[in-house]
Amino acid sequence: MRKTIATVITASLALLSAPDVWAQGNPTSGSAAGHPDEIVKMHQQVAAANREYDREVAAARKVFDHKKAEAKKRRDAAVEAAQSGVSQ
Repeated sequence: MRKTIATVITASLALLSAPDVWAQGNPTSGSAAGHPDEIVKMHQQVAAANREYDREVAAARKVFDHKKAEAKKRRDAAVEAAQSGVSQ
């Protein structure tokens, strides 16, 4: 029974990850200009805007994490210096 469930889950994941399953045979599904339906074009443009936003947020998070790590190092050095000065 467990083997059957595992097989079904694996097959489902394999099908979900296949890009041609979602494209449904439409070669221009990634291009907003290639689709004649205005609603589809709008959704594709919104998706592109969301991807750009996510990319910019990810870049900002990298900068934030780097600055935060630098500040943590300075704080840890100051705490260590203060503790070593008290113990002597």
